[in-house]
Amino acid sequence: MTIDGQPVGATAAAFGFSRVTLYQLRKRFEAEGLAGLLPHRKGPRRAHKLSDEVLTFVLQTLEAEPKLRVADLQQRIAQRFGVSVHPRSIERALARHRKKD
Repeated sequence: MTIDGQPVGATAAAFGFSRVTLYQLRKRFEAEGLAGLLPHRKGPRRAHKLSDEVLTFVLQTLEAEPKLRVADLQQRIAQRFGVSVHPRSIERALARHRKKD
């Protein structure tokens, strides 16, 4: 395959890309247009460990024990649901919940 009469390898090298990256960029461009070439956020799009069920548990626990620390909530979540949630993730989820109200 060639790009503007040049071999793909030479074109990729001229722009500092590998051939594989060039093919990936081409595929994204064909599928999404110029927007497909912009950087995408990596990682989860939401707090996937803090499901609605877990967040409900956190809110109910805080309602029963308002002085409970986030570290204690983290331990209780791990015991009850078997997932390890970072304390900052809990704080962010609570802030989002408060913002909705």
